[in-house]
Amino acid sequence: MNWIKKFVYRLRGEYTTEELIEMGMTVGKNFKRLNGVILDPSHCWLIEIGDNVTMAPRVHILCHDASTKQFLEYTKIGRVTIGNNVFIGAESVVLPGVNIGNNVIIGANSTVTHDVPDNSVVIGSPTRILCSLDEYLDKEKKRMENSICYGEEYTLRKNVSMEKRMQQKEELKGKIGYID
Repeated sequence: MNWIKKFVYRLRGEYTTEELIEMGMTVGKNFKRLNGVILDPSHCWLIEIGDNVTMAPRVHILCHDASTKQFLEYTKIGRVTIGNNVFIGAESVVLPGVNIGNNVIIGANSTVTHDVPDNSVVIGSPTRILCSLDEYLDKEKKRMENSICYGEEYTLRKNVSMEKRMQQKEELKGKIGYID
């Protein structure tokens, strides 16, 4: 493991995904963990993450809830299982005992307090089903037909030029676009 990466995580009081796996967390293929994601290090062995899962910035996956500790002398704990092909939006929190199905999108700033069925899009705090995944994707495909679609050359990973950044900024005034 890259010692610099490990050092940076430790400075921030976080654990790398590799460290959490060594501690018992299960992770499938193609897991993307963006900035500030917290995967409950005190009970990480209760976390199971499937294939093709993306967690946007500042997502929290909690397997413990200490709200009962002061009153009952025990902390509530539970497994968190996340299926395959799941996107969890920025600033979302998943609480102990939750099972998230396959092919799921969780909207930004959501609080997942109960199980999420396969093929659904959920939003809110607590979450509620917005629509099926197929309905959501059909709506977005139709929206794309009349929207600007940008290639990867418009991303930081491809060193987008300042000229292209400003072009994109201007073109997206009052509208939504899509990027590869």
